[in-house]
Amino acid sequence: MDEEFRSLTDRLGREAGEPEAFHRLLVTEDDEELAGVLVEGQRPLWAREIAAYRLGCRGDRRAFEALVLLLNHRDPERCVSAAHALRLLGDPRTPRAAAALATNTLRTAYALHPIRLLTALRAPESVPTLITTLHRLLRPGEEPHWRVALACVEGLGSLGDNRARPALKAALPHPRLGEAAAEALGRLGEG
Repeated sequence: MDEEFRSLTDRLGREAGEPEAFHRLLVTEDDEELAGVLVEGQRPLWAREIAAYRLGCRGDRRAFEALVLLLNHRDPERCVSAAHALRLLGDPRTPRAAAALATNTLRTAYALHPIRLLTALRAPESVPTLITTLHRLLRPGEEPHWRVALACVEGLGSLGDNRARPALKAALPHPRLGEAAAEALGRLGEG
């Protein structure tokens, strides 16, 4: 059991009110049973999360929609598990979905994990999305979302694309972003 799966089982074990059903979903090797959980009515969120996570980690694309919904959940721990499974899933729709979540102005508070996922994926959508989101967050009045802005700055530094230079320079004067922006610019080198 990897660390991410252990964290998921510990968290959802407390949430699940049906120990037998919970343990069944953890041990079944039947992908059809897991996929059925995703489409059956009246299934609790914890059951859907286990099924989506396990299928996603196995590369079963039937988990994609459920994982994207979990990536945009208000509970950060659900987002972390979903991002992990989406990385392993390898579905070509993932970068586009993560970019849509990251740039949704109504869901900025939940954009941290889509931003981190885009950085990890290193997809063609990654740099443009992080730049767009960072520019938007640098506008006056966006201070409550500084953690999302910081994830953009760190992600752009990690991705090492020179297109990020103007956005990173714009982040330099911001007290919570300046140090990370300077480090990211240093990673880009002269230009």
